[in-house]
Amino acid sequence: MTARNYHALQFAGQFMDYELGVNAMKPVIFAVEDDPSLQELYLYSLEHEFECSCFDNSDTLFEALDALSVLDKNPKIAKNLPDLILLDVMLPGDNGFSILSRLKSDRRYNDIPVIMVSAKGEEISKVKGLNMGASDYIAKPFGVLELVARIKANLRKTVQSKNSAEIIKYKNITVDRSKHKISVNGVRLNLTLKEHKLLLLLSENAEKVQEREIIFAEVWGNDFVGETRTLDIHVKELRRKLAEVNCKASIQTIRGVGYMMI
Repeated sequence: MTARNYHALQFAGQFMDYELGVNAMKPVIFAVEDDPSLQELYLYSLEHEFECSCFDNSDTLFEALDALSVLDKNPKIAKNLPDLILLDVMLPGDNGFSILSRLKSDRRYNDIPVIMVSAKGEEISKVKGLNMGASDYIAKPFGVLELVARIKANLRKTVQSKNSAEIIKYKNITVDRSKHKISVNGVRLNLTLKEHKLLLLLSENAEKVQEREIIFAEVWGNDFVGETRTLDIHVKELRRKLAEVNCKASIQTIRGVGYMMI
């Protein structure tokens, strides 16, 4: 889609596509942003991996959401409520916080992850959004790679929270989520918080390549400040600790891409 403004009636054509399975494999992203240049950025940078629609304000957003929710009884349609919403803080009319509050208070939409978008340096806005239920925030100006990585990381968290098991096993690694414990052959590993998050990510996605950008977004998130070599150093330390307990799994480097547990 290339038009910037969307109204409920304009989704009629999309409903037909969704019923027929068109774009069913692409996650659906709604972006609420009144700046035309950022709307173009969202549309063109996300179009290859996501189905993205842009909205100028709260009225057009909720017209679209309400039009979709009317068809909740049809499971083929209900599945295509947005998988994630990018929400700018400064908007005409209702601001981002008002929209977020409305989303989180409506049972139809309160499970949709929301990434707040705020100007760099607005720390109070970021904290307020997170406390109100936003899943993440991204500061302007941002790069396309960071944007895509944060979207993927938050979509992954949503899927994992719905489907994750308390116990994950891969080869002789056992992850106990409820006890925040990772062990090999019954021996608990002594890990730092970042090492735990990194090993958890690799274990629950074993034999799947994890891109560096995704790892940074998921493990370091908004706390990351420093060189990208930080990840390599953590992987090296994890390899050492796994070798000490004769772990049958190993962390493989995928050059130019990231890492994979095999």
